[in-house]
Amino acid sequence: MPGAQMNGYVREQNNYFGSVQKIESNDDVKATPIAEAEEIKTTAPNQPAANSQERNEELFHFIHPEIEDGEAWRIHDAVKRVVKHQGIQMICQYLTQLRNEKKVLLPPNPSAAYTELVRMGMPDGEGFNETTFRKYYNKPIAPNAK
Repeated sequence: MPGAQMNGYVREQNNYFGSVQKIESNDDVKATPIAEAEEIKTTAPNQPAANSQERNEELFHFIHPEIEDGEAWRIHDAVKRVVKHQGIQMICQYLTQLRNEKKVLLPPNPSAAYTELVRMGMPDGEGFNETTFRKYYNKPIAPNAK
């Protein structure tokens, strides 16, 4: 049919099969400008949001000031995970390890640290009271004896 559009698979001279739309009259064809694709900003799945406004929570108070934001949020998440799943002794050992790696600055007052850890999700019930916390807080880690 002259003047009609034909859709379908057409075999061209170089043996290429493709979908082709043929228009015989050029009056119907309108030039459309080619638009640039928008850049999509993505974050890596392992990298959390960089600031506290996006996360809707307050960063762990004792992060060392020289730590970058991404690393600070990783430390925050690790401390949060430890205080939810470990006992007082393991929490204090982990904080001491972070202090030795110069990732956190722990206060000399155990009450301030205890209050912050409770805010982070540590239970404050039986076995997790402040007197037990004071017993293990800022205690040096014993070297492995063989």
